Amino acid sequence: QVRVVESGGGLVQAGGSLTLSCAASGIIAIINTMGWYRQAPGKQRELVATITRPANTNYADSVKGRFTLSRDNAKNTVYLQMSGLKPEDTAVYYCNVITRRTDYWGQGTQVTVSS
Repeated sequence: QVRVVESGGGLVQAGGSLTLSCAASGIIAIINTMGWYRQAPGKQRELVATITRPANTNYADSVKGRFTLSRDNAKNTVYLQMSGLKPEDTAVYYCNVITRRTDYWGQGTQVTVSS
């Protein structure tokens, strides 16, 4: 059974930090890219950051310099370190896992940044 489980969301004040984790299990195929997307109320889901298996990263302009994405291939886990959080970072954060044939989504974890 494939599972993509996010954790680490919560409520934080502006300027604060949070680290999100995403662990994938039950996936037989090699995982190529893992990443995070977010969706704020009334808005479309948008890319936050992705990381390939060799650890090449891609960040949305809005988070560059504030967020850092890392990956543990042995554990099929990614970590999104978020610092300098802003109220506009408030959203549900979703983990995405891509194999050669398909991709999987987690259920999402809420991040709320108060001003």
